[in-house]
Amino acid sequence: QVQLVESGGGLVQPGGSLRLSCAASGFTFSGYVMSWYGQAPGKERELVATITTRGVGTNYADSVKGRFTISRDNAKNTVYLQMNSLKPDGTAVYYCHTRSAWGNTYWGQGTQVTVSS
Repeated sequence: QVQLVESGGGLVQPGGSLRLSCAASGFTFSGYVMSWYGQAPGKERELVATITTRGVGTNYADSVKGRFTISRDNAKNTVYLQMNSLKPDGTAVYYCHTRSAWGNTYWGQGTQVTVSS
């Protein structure tokens, strides 16, 4: 079955960096658009970044443009989110996401990122 397993979260000071990873299995990873979402405390889950199947195209939420970079390694079935210049409002649970051609959506369990001094 489809599995998405995030890792790399943790506590970081404002201005710091983290790299999140999402290991995928159970589907043909290279054929799927992948995304990262973030859900801050008390708020709805929001799209942070998306990457196309070959990694050529990316899209970012305005709030993270220039600071976050999404990438993927199709040989390792893994998608990454490099997060630089983190701000306290970046505190959230970050989820890996994909959607099948039939409309089925899949989520990982999430990884907590806390930005605090």
